[in-house]
Amino acid sequence: MTAAILGGTGIYNLPGIDVEEVRITNQYGDAVYYQGKGDHADIIFMTRHGVDHTTPPHKVNYRANMKALKDAGVKRIMATYAVGSITAKYQVMELGIIRDFLDFTSGREFSFFDTIELGIGHVEMSIPYCPVMSAKAIELADKHDIKVNDGATYVATNGPRFESPAEIKMYQMLGGDVVGMTGCPEVYLAGELGMVMAAVALPINLAAGLEEKITIHEGNIDEVRANMVRLMLDVLMNTSDDQCEAPILL
Repeated sequence: MTAAILGGTGIYNLPGIDVEEVRITNQYGDAVYYQGKGDHADIIFMTRHGVDHTTPPHKVNYRANMKALKDAGVKRIMATYAVGSITAKYQVMELGIIRDFLDFTSGREFSFFDTIELGIGHVEMSIPYCPVMSAKAIELADKHDIKVNDGATYVATNGPRFESPAEIKMYQMLGGDVVGMTGCPEVYLAGELGMVMAAVALPINLAAGLEEKITIHEGNIDEVRANMVRLMLDVLMNTSDDQCEAPILL
């Protein structure tokens, strides 16, 4: 089993785990990940923005990152996203289990299939996120002192700007729950490569129009993030590759 944690804003390491930096170059560009050591040798950590958070969401090389994980033998990914909440169900600092997405990104390299061979190249997204890992995250949340809410629909926007109040109102009308800037194309690039993903959203603010101006929560955010990472590790260690069905290519 080789599994990965894909970290977003504020997630730049795996607490208590020794890792070794691995830098690779593939046909899509450069990527960096961190290979666990000892008892965690089968865990890989990648931070999409870099450990110094210098890469904005529209400049992340999503294809290079996903291909690097695939080439490292990864079959399952737990991803985390810092988001804005756009509905009352998903409170700030309460984890949301992502089950579906709305993609409003543009101008990104969003597929490995630049050509179609024998009609194959359309990844099926009826169940974008692994139900088994998602359910395990809900089951183990109390153990890690985390409150979770299930069933989030993630709205992906380009960034790096935040959304306008009118855009947020539109996303609400379309059924969105949380809004972020990196969830797409990650989920379907992983699917194209036969990897399975589960994803959790951590609301760190209310979206535009829900309060007078956007305020990023600070408070106990470091503690919540550390607990979230421990939860994701626990999920990966208590599920297996054969429990998760990879998306189908049509």
